[in-house]
Amino acid sequence: MLARIRSFGVKGIGGYEVTVECYVTNGLPSFDVVGLPDAAVKEARERVRAAAKSNGFHLPASRITVNLAPADTKKAGTVYDLPIFLGLLAAQGSISQPGPDKAFFGELSLGGELRPVSGALPMALEAVRCGVKELFVPADNADEAAYADGVSVYPVGNVAELVAHLRGERSIAPAVPGELEHIEHTYPDFADVKGQDNVKRAMEIAAAGGHNILLVGPPGAGKSMMSKRLPGILPDMTKEEMLECTEIYSVAGLTGKRNPIISTRQFRSPHHTVSAAAMAGGGTTPRPGEISLAHNSVLFLDELPEFRKDVLEVLRQPLEDGEVTVSRVAGSVTYPANFMLVCAMNPCKCGWYGHSRCKCTPNEVRAYHNRISGPLLDRIDIIVEAPALEYEELKSRTPSESSAEIKKRVNAARGAQQKRFAGTEIHKNADMDTKALNRFCALDADCEALMHRAFDSMGLTARSYDRILRVARTIADLDGSECIGAAHIAEAIQYRSFDFRENDA
Repeated sequence: MLARIRSFGVKGIGGYEVTVECYVTNGLPSFDVVGLPDAAVKEARERVRAAAKSNGFHLPASRITVNLAPADTKKAGTVYDLPIFLGLLAAQGSISQPGPDKAFFGELSLGGELRPVSGALPMALEAVRCGVKELFVPADNADEAAYADGVSVYPVGNVAELVAHLRGERSIAPAVPGELEHIEHTYPDFADVKGQDNVKRAMEIAAAGGHNILLVGPPGAGKSMMSKRLPGILPDMTKEEMLECTEIYSVAGLTGKRNPIISTRQFRSPHHTVSAAAMAGGGTTPRPGEISLAHNSVLFLDELPEFRKDVLEVLRQPLEDGEVTVSRVAGSVTYPANFMLVCAMNPCKCGWYGHSRCKCTPNEVRAYHNRISGPLLDRIDIIVEAPALEYEELKSRTPSESSAEIKKRVNAARGAQQKRFAGTEIHKNADMDTKALNRFCALDADCEALMHRAFDSMGLTARSYDRILRVARTIADLDGSECIGAAHIAEAIQYRSFDFRENDA
């Protein structure tokens, strides 16, 4: 007999439907799984046999063929254990064929318990698009999958209770979706930072417009300290952003029963020994990398020149496009990567360039700076110096401005941007394309003259010109100004004029 069970798989961060076809016929006993399965899918044979026997179900000593359609798409993981189990029971008449409005996925233990799998939310969202009304998933995945509106998600603990539910003997209560709302997270406070008012101002502008920023200064100036406080002044995540981030983290296997939804801005800080594949994503079965895990959040690169050159160059295309495409033998997938890049570096190898204690030779300084390519620097909107603190600043007991106060101004600026870009795919100033720049960043004669002088004297590129306009637009938003003024342009130019390599020659 033939039975068909609806299930789902994951490619990239999107789900796709898989039909599990189970065929039981007379012949020499065998159990074949076809449809481009990987090793984990093939091993489902042993898990299904053991789970059935452990729970008193009989699998016939017959010729069993399981096809995972579409057969030309590679299948990976353990998500098909449950639909294969149910398909075999339905093929031999132990249970009725589940209706087309039902779908199943989950990994089986040898005792028949269901274990969680990666990608529950993307598969649940695809189930909604495919018209599925009832989705049966491992209990530990239920809270995450329930955030997909339009489908009833049933948490399954083991196969015995699922079979009882399908036979109408004992019902399983559907999971109740939680509220998609921001959960307060305690970030370090800017009130702890002494001095560095110019850097705090630059970070406020970066947060308000989602701009990339580079901090340059000697050891102990507070570069890392301030960077770790940046998520605390970013706007709260919207529901759409929460779902986008949760899909990525779900595929990466970083969600679970305790954290079914990503509701706060993440702070990804990979070590400088990270590989290019770990940064961009990859593996035999491609998985999201650090730049995708920082989607809608912050990617912090401390000691920027210490990162390998190929790792830094990987950032260039995602910084422009907001996504990264990973191509491997198993296939090509595209992951979102619209992140805010925050970098910190010393002005030289020893960190004391320009001070008497610096022992670096000019060639060593030049070689250190050349580890960062010009095209990558061109993609950074704000470059700001974090000077060493003076004693008077350190001993001061006057409290600094708190993150909460800074965040109020950032939220007001982001609110203005949301109104401005309503009905478009642009969410913040850093995302403005050429058309939006022409419309929302018009300059008067004084601003044009100022930009002209800066373009000629600083040797700016077209990309630098656009980034100055975006930063100026954010500064104007923080001032509550509808139009960009000369003061806004001047401050934006200032954040491009600091060149830590100007004395290399």
